[in-house]
Amino acid sequence: MVSELIGKYIWLLQTISASGETGMSIDEIIRKYERRFDQPYSRRSFNNHRLAAQDTFGISIECNRRTNRYYIPNSDSAMDGQDNIRWMIDTFTVGNLLTLSKERLSGRVAVEEVPSGQKYLTAVMQAMEGGRELEIVYSKYRSGKSETLHVQPFAVKEHERRWYLVGFCRERAAEGSSNTDMDAWRVYGMDRIFSLIETDVTFTLPDGYDVDALFCQSYGIFFPKKGQSAVRIRFRTTEKEASYLRDLPIHRSQREEAPPKDGNGVVFSIKVIPNENLMMELCRHAGNLEVLEPEDIRNAILQRLRDAIGKYESDTI
Repeated sequence: MVSELIGKYIWLLQTISASGETGMSIDEIIRKYERRFDQPYSRRSFNNHRLAAQDTFGISIECNRRTNRYYIPNSDSAMDGQDNIRWMIDTFTVGNLLTLSKERLSGRVAVEEVPSGQKYLTAVMQAMEGGRELEIVYSKYRSGKSETLHVQPFAVKEHERRWYLVGFCRERAAEGSSNTDMDAWRVYGMDRIFSLIETDVTFTLPDGYDVDALFCQSYGIFFPKKGQSAVRIRFRTTEKEASYLRDLPIHRSQREEAPPKDGNGVVFSIKVIPNENLMMELCRHAGNLEVLEPEDIRNAILQRLRDAIGKYESDTI
């Protein structure tokens, strides 16, 4: 029932936001609501939803008294606010889309499958809130062997449509060490967790812990290792590829530089700790992206591309 109401609040915010500064009349809102949810919608219900949406998401639906039309001031920035609010709105949007596709748009809505890490997401977040340790049975991709681990859940992180649990693992800690020991901090793909139990063991989050700050110089879900520091990587892309990268940056540090003197392409830079996932991402853009510097990263990418070409030039199939 609660999730259904939140879904309706989000529908209301998105519907009115889409109307821009012009806004919508109460009659227009009622007609759209009744068509979407197939149930009556009174002005009183609208006002209740309007206030609840503001309390829940901090987004205000205002009425222009001159035109009697409802709108969201600065709707683009309001709907794009805090990351957690945007995540919740996006999540419920997908849920509503899937419901709509089953009810009325069968065969007309296609979505990609997402690994089942969401199965334990609620349980993990409840343990985070209660400060309780988890016992998990986990299997790595590489080994395929399962092991039972005791993990203090510090945070959850999403990356490339997968959810990850970030925390302190007692089995990886030196004897007598505390949960501030980063050598025992680990990242677990939640789709590789096969069972999860909340224990009675409590823990206290390390002072100042911030998962975004922890990964700010990393790419993906790799922890920075001791002695590692971020390097500035410059790369040139085609004009077409640049349009995509402006909307979907490779890393949060991505910046567009002044146009190159030769006028060819667009140059970007990122400041990040290189890792395997980043190298794969740079290679993924193939002929649309050229790493300019540093030289060791450029040479590593060049070697990977040569190796790939070699596989196709080989006579062996």
